[in-house]
Amino acid sequence: MTLNSTEKKIDEFESTRSKRTQYTLEIAGAAIFGALSLIISALTTPYLVRVPGWGIAVFEFIAIIWIACFYIFGPRAGVLSLIIGAFTLLPFDTNQYGWIGPVMKFAATIPLIIVPVLILKLYKSENGSKILKKPKNFALTSVLSILVRCFLMFLVNVAVFMIVTQGYVDFVNLEIFGMPEINGWMAIFIGSMIINLYQSVFDLVIPYLLVFGIKGYGLQLDEKFEIW
Repeated sequence: MTLNSTEKKIDEFESTRSKRTQYTLEIAGAAIFGALSLIISALTTPYLVRVPGWGIAVFEFIAIIWIACFYIFGPRAGVLSLIIGAFTLLPFDTNQYGWIGPVMKFAATIPLIIVPVLILKLYKSENGSKILKKPKNFALTSVLSILVRCFLMFLVNVAVFMIVTQGYVDFVNLEIFGMPEINGWMAIFIGSMIINLYQSVFDLVIPYLLVFGIKGYGLQLDEKFEIW
């Protein structure tokens, strides 16, 4: 066996071990953040303010856990923590159709992970977090993610009212936003856009500030872990 072939095998072994370590960290991160979201769900879900006749929460902050996991440990961990966290919401959702809430939350959050990942692939770089943390890139991916989320969630809400909760649409209004005269399908359209817009901004910006910080200020968790 030549020296070059020996070095090549050592490099391959170290590369395999490095990947295994990364996968282990991703799974561990997803499990920890998923469990954290379970605790937060148990404490906050029963007290969420919801739109009358609709059941959609006016505001919640559970998704910041999943997006923070994505920013720190990468897309695989982010999606896994989302799956773990979203479906642990089932026992705590007080809606008559208890499964709808977790499914809706999953559908609302997944674009905030998938869209940035697809855009990052254009850079063909393994340093995903370093590219994403740049303010211009973050702004671009955030705007596109929010647009996709708003459009997707309007369609999902329409599907739910047409297929699952038929007859409830007439009872939906936006009185909670000071617009009691807006009801029915118009309330669903406007309400869906408003809620998903400000909720998306919160879900993206707060984890960004916590994980990446601004101009050297903040926890800089991405640099401490350097996973993706």
